[in-house]
Amino acid sequence: MRLCDLREKEVINTCNCRRLGCVVDLIVDMNKGCVQAIVVPGPGRFGGLFGHDSEFIIPFECICKVGPDIILVDICEEKFLHQCV
Repeated sequence: MRLCDLREKEVINTCNCRRLGCVVDLIVDMNKGCVQAIVVPGPGRFGGLFGHDSEFIIPFECICKVGPDIILVDICEEKFLHQCV
């Protein structure tokens, strides 16, 4: 599967059934050639009008299922929410 295919999929947290957004980037281990995590934009400032100042970095182990339209993850959102630099 390619990154452009993942960007079309919505990420849903199964803990609270909340939509997190779509995948914007991947973190890849170049030595092993495997995906370590997916990156999803965090909550936007002022309802998303002024961009995002944080992002969810979701480890590959937390992905439950990749379907045709969505990616199901099982995370505690506060733990995986990081501020953008």
